[in-house]
This record gives sequence, structure tokens and C-alpha cells, in this order.
Amino acid sequence: MKHIRNFCIIAHIDHGKSTLADRLLEYTKTISQREAQAQLLDNMDLERERGITIKSHAIQMNYKVDDIEYNFNLIDTPGHVDFSYEVSRSIAACEGALLIVDASQGIQAQTISNLYLALEHDLEIIPILNKMDLPGAMPEEVKDQIIDLIGCKREDIIPASGKTGMGIPDIIQAIVDRVPAPVGDPEAPLQALIFDSVFNPFRGIIAYYKVVNGEIKKGDKVKFINTGKQYLADEVGILKLDMSPRSVVKTGDVGYIISGIKEAREVKVGDTITTVDRPSLDSIQGFEEVKPMVFAGIYPVDTDEFEELREAMHKLQLNDASIVFEPESSAALGFGFRCGFLGMLHMEIIQERLEREFDMTVITTVPNVSYIARTTKGEEVIVNNPSDLPDPSKLDSVEEPYIKANIITKAEFVGPVMSLCIQKRGIIVNQSYLTSDRVELIFEMPMGEIVFDFYDKLKTISKGYASFDYHQVGYRKSDLVRLDMLLNEEPVDALSSLIHRSNAYDFGKKICEKLRELIPRQQFEIKIQASIGAKVIARETLSALRKDVTAKCYGGDISRKRKLLEKQKQGKKRMRQVGNVEIPQTAFMAVLKLD
Repeated sequence: MKHIRNFCIIAHIDHGKSTLADRLLEYTKTISQREAQAQLLDNMDLERERGITIKSHAIQMNYKVDDIEYNFNLIDTPGHVDFSYEVSRSIAACEGALLIVDASQGIQAQTISNLYLALEHDLEIIPILNKMDLPGAMPEEVKDQIIDLIGCKREDIIPASGKTGMGIPDIIQAIVDRVPAPVGDPEAPLQALIFDSVFNPFRGIIAYYKVVNGEIKKGDKVKFINTGKQYLADEVGILKLDMSPRSVVKTGDVGYIISGIKEAREVKVGDTITTVDRPSLDSIQGFEEVKPMVFAGIYPVDTDEFEELREAMHKLQLNDASIVFEPESSAALGFGFRCGFLGMLHMEIIQERLEREFDMTVITTVPNVSYIARTTKGEEVIVNNPSDLPDPSKLDSVEEPYIKANIITKAEFVGPVMSLCIQKRGIIVNQSYLTSDRVELIFEMPMGEIVFDFYDKLKTISKGYASFDYHQVGYRKSDLVRLDMLLNEEPVDALSSLIHRSNAYDFGKKICEKLRELIPRQQFEIKIQASIGAKVIARETLSALRKDVTAKCYGGDISRKRKLLEKQKQGKKRMRQVGNVEIPQTAFMAVLKLD
């Protein structure tokens, strides 16, 4: 056991985690030249196309240092704030972390928040200065920033480059010297913490775990403590590039178990595995429940596919434990699910994965956050969907979630960043200069305002230099109203949103204009209105497509023409009563891209 080292790699987006992981795998000869490819651990097509890591990936390397064979369990983690739940799970399975900082960009917001996650779990931090081969690298300045942040010695920081392979031997040596071996009792009853799971169409559900105490053998009868279900361990083993079976996985090691589980709901990330013969009574405390930040409805385009969508969602949940969903129905879209996501990127990725991995074409409604409404009778209602908001006559007050946003940017962009946050009803709490050129701004702002396009705008005005990280700080009273969209006086519940009264008029007008562009013209006139309660605040009219019915009428009295036009008018009127307006999917997403 004393020759096992479990560590993960944490950093901000694009600081070179996956590339550095590639170099470690090559250096330890875990992968051959033939298998090598860039970002080897990012095995999803989506990850390769976008150049981001979406899922944490675990892999074991064996390497001799000073004639002693060591087992290194490496977990590569995502850097984007939306996938920080993946990071917190990986951290729970490790004793050390490589903190990677880009030598040309310095410390950014997500570096700091991932670092705090690691420190909460008492991990040994090894700071690494990556991308030293870049001409824009500023090693000395960035070293000062790292020292200020974690208070290490200057010589503890390892200069490296994922591209050229510089500094890799030093990193391996540092892992051996500094990362503690896992502690656990090999003689105790088995306790293994599940930190991930995947779905395999042939073998059922495969759970990844870290053995904390005891050991797990092939053929053991095992029990999952939270669900209370029992299984037979058909196959156990460790994670190389592919799974490699073993007869036993010992204390401190990271491995997988295949036990023919068919139901997605039976495997919970954070659960504890123990044996039936010598059960452990208590489960391991690893993760807190994940809190979704953004809610949106996902509906099948074809209403008959509801059950298939449910299956797809369950399989996706195995692979990504941070998605939460429950069934709901909508008058405009039929049956679907109300889903909770960790952020907008997360929502986009889930939608794409549904389309790619399960061939499900889905409609996503306008995303929003969850509010607390208080009625005049003193009841408390949690509102995840604008249509759940109680009637204005019974409503006493509405509270919305606030976040504390931590933005790090270059000094020259402070003005535009501030005005963006103030426009989004943010209140500045603190402004501090980390160095002469880098400023940390802390704002308190409503979660609902950053849901749509805040992150994109922040990146645009700061030329990509601002980094953003946030956490929730509770609920506060706010003057919110429900803005309903009406088409020919019929409300479309999928387009309604909760919005601050001061922004309602502008927002309503913009949506009406946008819908007018996007809805195809019909044979009859369409009224597009935005209303608050019974009061219409904005209106656009989509004129009808008209056929020239008077073409065959040449000469003669005007009354003959009028008769034909009157007849057409009657037909239009009838059509309007029965005709319904089809709303294209682009219209639902238009609300996000209003500016």
C-alpha cells in the first residue's frame, strides 16, 4: 500500500491539464507510441471537437523510481466552472493534486476555486508552472502569484511544458516524495467509495470506486449501502487505458466492478460498497448533494418518444451524476422533463449528447433558476417553472437566489466589466489588485441575470481575459413579475419567464420583435403580445399571406371585386379560429440570444 499514489490534476480551462496527462502516460510507458494521440483521456467526440474536458478520467500507471515499483492512479479533471462537481468527486478519491498554472496567463478564478476544493479535503498540493516553452511565458511573475496564493516555497514550484515534455521526471519524483500514500486498514471490513459510473450496453453498469478499507475480490457478494441492493462481483480490476481484470483490488487502489446491474437508478455516485459476509455498518462521507443552478424543460420533438427520452436521461445520469430531472408537462409541448443543470455550458453539452449518443431530437425551453414565492396566506412555494408562480392577487413576495461572483481580469477592462455587472443588477462588494495589472472584483448579483449570456459577454468585453467563478449566497426579496407571451391571445407557457419589473418592458418588446422574425407567416394574421397578468406591455403583428383572389375578375363593377374580397375575409376569419401557430425550435432559443 505504501507504493500507491492517488492524485488528480486541477487547473483553470485551457491551462494544459490533458496534454500534461498525455506526457505522464508516455513517460511511464503506460501507452505505446501506437496508441498515443493528443488529449488521450478525452475520449468523447464532443470533448475533442471543443477541446475541453467534460468528464474526469481515471487511469493507472506503473513506474519504477529508485528500483521500487509504484502505482500511480491519475485522474484528469475538467476546468470549466460548470463541471466543478466532477472535480469535487475526483478530489475525494485522491491524496494529492497537481495544481497547474499557465505561465503566460497566471492564476485565474477557477484555479482558485478548485484549489479551495482540494484544500478542504486536505490534499497535498504540488504547484506546476506549465507552458514554459511559450514566448509569452512570465515565469517569475506567475511564481510570485502562486506563492501568494498557497504560501509554498519558490523551489517547490516545478517548471514544465506539456508540449515539449520538460519537467516530467521532476513531477514524477515530486509525486513520489510529496503525495502521501493512502491510509486505510487492509484487515477491516470492505469500504469502497463510488466516484463514477458508466453504462456499457453489453455488461450493464460499471462502477468506479476507490477502496478505502479492506479489499474486494472477484466473486464476492457485495452490497451498496445507500440503496441496500446486493450483487455478485463478476469482475473486478483496475483502470489502465482499457479495463484490466484482477482477482483482487486492495486497500488504497482505484478500480472498477462489473456486477450486471441493469437499472441506472441503483448506482449512486458517493455510495459505499461493502461485502455481505463482513458488512461495514457506516458509509463513507464523500460528496454533498449537487445543487443545480439552471433549470430548463427538455421535451421530445415527437411526443411518442417520451419513454425513450426517459431511458436516455437515466443512462446519461450515470455518466454525469450532476444532472437532476423530473417529469413535467406543458400545454404547448406535451410531456417532457424539467432538468436541473450546473450552468449554460452544461445544458448545451447535455442537449448535444442526447442527440449524438441516443439519437433524441429535443426541444429545450427557456432556462431559468428556482425562486421562492410567498403567498398572502404565508405559504412558501418553490418555483422552478414560471408557470408555477401563484396568481398575482395571492402573491405576497418573491425571493430570488443571489450569488457571489468572483471575477479576475486585467486592469484595463475593469470599467466595462463593472458596467456589465451593474447592468445585470449586481452590487460590487470588493475590488482588490492582485498584482499591478490584475484585479479581482467581487460582486453580489441575482443568479437569474447570469443564466442567459453573462459569461459570453464577459469574455467578449475582456477580450477573453476575464475569468469567472461563483457560488450561491442565499435568497433575497425582489420585485419580480411573470412575463407571458401570447400568440393570437393564446399563452405559450414554454416562452414565459420571470423577470425583474424594471427590465420587463424592454425584454417583452425585444422578444415580440424576435418572434415576429422567426415565426413563419400563415394564411391569417398573427398577434404576438407580451403581457404581465392581464396588462399587455408589447405587441407585434405578423401580417397574413394573401392570395390575389381578384385576379380572375377583369373589368365590370367594383362590387364584384368587393364580393370576392369579402368572401376571402370570411374565410380568413374562420381559419384564424381553427388555425394554430407552429413555433419553430429556433424561437425558443431566441430568447437567449436577444442582444
